[in-house]
Amino acid sequence: MKAVVSLNSGSSSIKFALFALDGDNPAPALSAGGKIERIGISPRLAIRSAEGAVLHEQAWPDAADLTHAQLLAYLFEWAGGHLGEREVIAIGHRVVHGGTEFASPRLVDPALLERLEALCPLAPLHQPHNLAAIRAIATLRPGLPQVACFDTAFHHDKPTVAARMAIPRHLHDQGIRRYGFHGLSYEYIARRLAELDPALAAGRVVAAHLGNGASLCAMQAGRSVDTTMGFTALDGLMMGTRCGALDPGVVLHMQTQAGMTAAEVEQMLYLQSGLLGVSGISSDMRVLSASAAPEAEEAIDLFAWRAARETGALAATLGGIDGIVFTAGIGENHADVRSRICRRLAWLGIAIDEAANAVNAALMSRPDSRVRLWVIPTDEERMIALHTLATISGRTASAA
Repeated sequence: MKAVVSLNSGSSSIKFALFALDGDNPAPALSAGGKIERIGISPRLAIRSAEGAVLHEQAWPDAADLTHAQLLAYLFEWAGGHLGEREVIAIGHRVVHGGTEFASPRLVDPALLERLEALCPLAPLHQPHNLAAIRAIATLRPGLPQVACFDTAFHHDKPTVAARMAIPRHLHDQGIRRYGFHGLSYEYIARRLAELDPALAAGRVVAAHLGNGASLCAMQAGRSVDTTMGFTALDGLMMGTRCGALDPGVVLHMQTQAGMTAAEVEQMLYLQSGLLGVSGISSDMRVLSASAAPEAEEAIDLFAWRAARETGALAATLGGIDGIVFTAGIGENHADVRSRICRRLAWLGIAIDEAANAVNAALMSRPDSRVRLWVIPTDEERMIALHTLATISGRTASAA
């Protein structure tokens, strides 16, 4: 009996899932999953079964100095007891940036780590922590196969025109181009939509990954043709603490006129903007929805306005639109935001069933809607597990 583990390591959190494998050609079955959060402050761990039952909780209220490596060691010890005689045969990692080189998952070795390290400046808030987790596991379990699964890979083959920026050619040739992110989420959504609504999956779909990080992807027959994130995960939609698309003149003004350093500008754009910056209250949509402050309402409305605006742009890329899929934390759970976005897009023939929307129904378009509206929970961890199994066995994820 065997198992595979998916890890998504961030600056202050580690998301994970354990998948059991049975049989000669096993499909991964979720055994447990959870999250370590508030790393660097007061870490806490919560693990749940596939059915949602709490399996284990742990808090370290006075342990701000606990490192990712130490917390991963604790998690591995717990997983060993949970899995019993099952052998962990591989670990898959979400790696945010694969650059122009990596269009498919790769088995980790020192040479790959070195090349991925060079991409850290392109994803400074994510990539270093992704790679730190890989190194920590290599210390904890030397010889255990690890697979890097890239968030940029799904967008790798989008049309050249969708990858270019209007900058000098030599800069494009150096890798300054539009990459796109949230690829593991979009890949899972494309697969799941093909199961739920094959006719729509073969058409023109905008997938909306709306969470603390947010982006949209235009898909034609399940393949990415355009997306709102570009060179970095800072571009595109307004997010929890990130500004999204911004007139570059604002950055120049902050540095030349306001006297801000590059580090201060980076801090502001990544961590002090978005829902948090506009509201001055929180980056959490749930907190803002519960607030009576006008600043909270302004932040929510701007978030929906930006999402609707960019959906219209992607409809132009696709030459029309047959469906929208909402996913991730806000997309899956926030009926008011979905309603605001869809109402702004009524000109596209979108008619939302507000009763279905209110209960987070999977299909929430009215029968007379020209555009089908789905809510599909994403599962990046399962996508990582599928890629990991395919990589160590020499298959493709589509055959897994």
